[in-house]
Order: sequence, then C-alpha cells, then structure tokens
Amino acid sequence: MSEWDWGRPEELSERMDAFLVDGAACDKLEEVARPPYDRTTLGDLGVTGVEFAAWKSHHPAALASDVVPLRSPDAAAVPGRVYRVDGEALFAALDICEPLPFADGSVDWVYAEHLIEHVSLTAGTAWLTEVRRILAPGGVLRLTTPDLATYVDGYRSGDTFFSRHRGRMRAAGLGPPMPARRAFMFNQLFYLYGHRWLYDYEELAYALVSAGFPDTAIERRAFRDGARPDVAELDRVLRNDESIYVEATVPV
Repeated sequence: MSEWDWGRPEELSERMDAFLVDGAACDKLEEVARPPYDRTTLGDLGVTGVEFAAWKSHHPAALASDVVPLRSPDAAAVPGRVYRVDGEALFAALDICEPLPFADGSVDWVYAEHLIEHVSLTAGTAWLTEVRRILAPGGVLRLTTPDLATYVDGYRSGDTFFSRHRGRMRAAGLGPPMPARRAFMFNQLFYLYGHRWLYDYEELAYALVSAGFPDTAIERRAFRDGARPDVAELDRVLRNDESIYVEATVPV
C-alpha cells in the first residue's frame, strides 16, 4: 500500500478496476437460463427479486448482478445469462445502462447499494425507469447511496463524522489512512470510486418521480428498516454512517 496515493484519483480508479476484476472469481459457473425472463421463468429458479452491484446476494431468493462478469477457471459469465455459482447462488452480468432483460412486473423487489452514484443522472433515471417497469404491483425498490447532505453537514460542523468514516474505511483495508483534512474528505466523495452524480433525499426523490414512481410512494428509511425486512437486511454495516436509505413502492 506504500504506493497508494489518495490524491491521485486516476491511479486509484485503475487500482479499483483491477480489484474488481480480480474479485469477480468463483470455482464453478453453471448456466441455468437465458433471456428474456418472465415471472414464471424466474419463479422456477426461485427468484423473487434482483440485487444489483453484487456478485453474491445474502437473500435466498435473489438474483445477484453486476456489470463485472464472474468467471471460473474454465468459463466466464456471458452478459444477460443466469448462472448458478458454486452450486448455490444465482448471478447474471447486467449493465444498468442497458435495458434489463426482464418482462414487465416480473419481480417483487429490487435492491441496490451504492450503485446509482456511479452513473450520470440521465443514466440513473433511465435505470430507475427500467426498475419501475420490472417491479410487480406492490413491488419495492430499496436504494442506498452516499448522502450528500451528511457530507455537507460533516464539513460545515466539523463533528466526528469524517473521523468515524476514515476509521471505517481503514478497518475495511482500503488503502492507507485517509487524510484528515475536511476538504479532502468532501472531495473524495465526488472524485474517487468512479462516482458520477451525488444525491441527497430531494435529488433521489426527483429521479424516482422522473422514472415513474409516485411521490407519495417514496419514503426515507433507516439502516435495515424497511417495508420488507428481508430486503432491508441486505444493508451493509460498513456503509451505514454515510448512506441515505430510500424506498419506492409500485402502486397496486
């Protein structure tokens, strides 16, 4: 880690890309389905929802997905196809900047943690529109993303948020200790990790309404608290200090 320089975003981006490619590995990939996917096909696979930005979901009825394909020693996931990974969980390589290969109303829930900030507002809204389309009536979308308001408050007040967050990142083994400067801590939210657009509650609600969710069906939630406890349980402890949690429900 001696060569890691927090002040060089381009270098860190290359390191993160290499980390993702190296991490997208498994022992065995077994193809079990090809698109398009309707509710019956997903039901036969035991899938009720999709978790984005995950190679493996902890939800027993999830289809995990990520833009980086999983690979085994003798195979690599073809985008769009569903694979059984190591004889257990299901995975599909999906790009949220492309139409999703699911029929209308084919899933009951969608979960995405720290994903939407990695694409532009236009691409994020287009993806949310696709999510709205594939959710069944009564279906729930749960989003988490870094909360811009939390960072602004931390910068202005000088409270312990930044020091706590630096500690969490260090505990996760992500590089050497972050600089303690408040301006650095604020800037890294914008310029590191491949972030493209940052949200507070109002901005996220705007994107959801633009995607077709009624404003009355959008609700701010707390860490691991939600309309579906099984989905809210997917929230990661590591990110709860900086995250905003929002759910949107499709009207019945």
